[in-house]
Amino acid sequence: MLRKRFGRILCTLLTLTMLLSLFPASAAGTEPADSVYRNAKIYTVNEDFDVVSAIAIKGDRLVYVGDEAGVEAYIGSGTKVVDLGGKVMVPGLVEGHMHVAGLGSSLMNLDCFWMPKQAILDQVKAAAEKAEPGQWIQGRGWMNTVWENTDYPTKEELDAVAPNNPVFLTRACGHMGWANSMALELGGITKDTPNPQGGEYLKNADGEPSGCMTDTAMNPIRAKIPDLTLEQQREGLLKAQEQLFSYGLTSAMDAGNSIQVYDQVFKPLYESGQLKLRVYGMISHTAADNETAQYLKDHPIDNENYEPLYNNHLSLRCVKMFADGSLGARSAAMLEEYSDRAGHIGDYRYTQEEVDPIVKVAYDAGYQVATHAIGDGANHQMINAYEAAIKANPREDHRLRIEHFQIVTPEDIDRTLELGILPSMQTTHATSDMLVAEDRVGSERIKTSYAWRTILDKGGIIPNGSDAPVELVNPYHGLYAAVTRRNRLGSPEGGWHMEQAMTREEALRSFTNWSAYAEFNEDIKGSLEVGKLADFVVLDRDVMTCPEEDIKDTQALLTVSGGEVVYTRDNSKPTVMWNGLPLTFNSPFHIEPGVVYASLNDLANGLTATVTKDGSKATITVEDKTAQVDVKTVNGVEYVGVRALFEGLGRNVTWYSLSSCISVGWLK
Repeated sequence: MLRKRFGRILCTLLTLTMLLSLFPASAAGTEPADSVYRNAKIYTVNEDFDVVSAIAIKGDRLVYVGDEAGVEAYIGSGTKVVDLGGKVMVPGLVEGHMHVAGLGSSLMNLDCFWMPKQAILDQVKAAAEKAEPGQWIQGRGWMNTVWENTDYPTKEELDAVAPNNPVFLTRACGHMGWANSMALELGGITKDTPNPQGGEYLKNADGEPSGCMTDTAMNPIRAKIPDLTLEQQREGLLKAQEQLFSYGLTSAMDAGNSIQVYDQVFKPLYESGQLKLRVYGMISHTAADNETAQYLKDHPIDNENYEPLYNNHLSLRCVKMFADGSLGARSAAMLEEYSDRAGHIGDYRYTQEEVDPIVKVAYDAGYQVATHAIGDGANHQMINAYEAAIKANPREDHRLRIEHFQIVTPEDIDRTLELGILPSMQTTHATSDMLVAEDRVGSERIKTSYAWRTILDKGGIIPNGSDAPVELVNPYHGLYAAVTRRNRLGSPEGGWHMEQAMTREEALRSFTNWSAYAEFNEDIKGSLEVGKLADFVVLDRDVMTCPEEDIKDTQALLTVSGGEVVYTRDNSKPTVMWNGLPLTFNSPFHIEPGVVYASLNDLANGLTATVTKDGSKATITVEDKTAQVDVKTVNGVEYVGVRALFEGLGRNVTWYSLSSCISVGWLK
């Protein structure tokens, strides 16, 4: 079983750590450490989940992990000593599945993430008013399932706000596009355009393209959109790095890019020293991509001796494939028809006969293969392909991966674990997809969907991630979803299929050593142990003990990669976390002893609240809850107490002084 093999590796590392710790620096003649962090609550996330209080760093490695007495031997005259004052430290978080370059690119376009439809249309209109006629307008993140009318949108809605510009907006899942008429025309898409393999053009009642299309059907439009320049791509990548470091993520799996992107965008930034994020890259591969197939054959991987590039910062030993689309777009490939669309089984990218040789080429060249598969049909197909490759050319430690692994039959779950295939899952997908998942697959198939507990109880491990920019990259949303099976709004009460939830320890492992193992890097990162990289993050709260609803609001205070401080939080002004996101304030906070006041107008806008005032009192209604609070005017700005407001709305409120963060929790 995967858990047993993973345990044996950790046991060997733990034994080595124990032996090394028997010999303090002074006794063994070890030089003093470059830096020491002490007086902390440090979750090592080693095999025993030990908690210690101090670490010592030499170069980019940990030379001591233990108690206060033991760390003294590592302190010399030139050692930087940081007293953390009891703060919590965990290993640098390892993002197990995201699109690093994709997040960077998305930061260069319109941000439509889960916005109301009208807000998106307003953004497009504003962009069109600034753009030259014919200039493309792009964005990503729309989610029809959170709109009042959950129908897929239409081209006419975009035509009305941007008649002179081609518009293409990608759904949050990345597997559906929303285009206006000009974009459809440029892509050559008409009512007579046939559906390609692995995609579909949605039609209106007249048989005309509605403006929405899935997966490979997006390709004709994407082919017409000008590529970002190399400089723009590099700029976006550095913006993505900045965001990841701010959350305590020191490593990330990049789920698919061409060799050219790694050569022309990533590598120059590593060589210049600007890119410091550790990236586990996946080389994109398709059936028609003969160039990549030849590259894999010409550059075989020696699994026993592979060394990451740029001092453990870039690995290129994995191949990424797609087997289907997404559940929200009804393009996930199913064994049986969708429960809410008769006769429709989704979009298979390949037949079994097509996919088997693609897997074989990569596998036989020594590469790890990771395939996007969401529907039970796509998962079944890929397990078949992996099994055929393994049987034809047995390899003891292949660590083949299936990405997402959402709708899977019980038999295929067992086959996956027996074959040593890693189910790489993203816990926030369950709490987003729950809005439509049971409608899509019905009450029986849902029982073995998003089945974390089933996999863990059978001895498997689950590398976790966000799939950003499909979801927000915030890893604490993933920890929270893993433990609570609730979305950021706290729904549903009691959690969605809580029988499949993770424990807090499992959730933290899924973002540290399990994700490190999934990229063959468990010997250098994923836990805080002697000899491993000095990658860690200091948090403003204890994610193992704080209220469940507050996990999602966790703030990173300090991020360290290889002993180098790469992020320090600015606590000069408070942060108010509402439904897992920071509220935006245009006016400064007003602070008195024990009370934080925020602008009434800013709060009303951020909460979409209704406000009525009566003298020095304000009645504030958010959804169906009402609070009456005192209003204080300072320098012409009307303020209300933050705690008074949210407690008046029936919410739990917690002040985290280390980050000046106010966490607004679930309804009491």
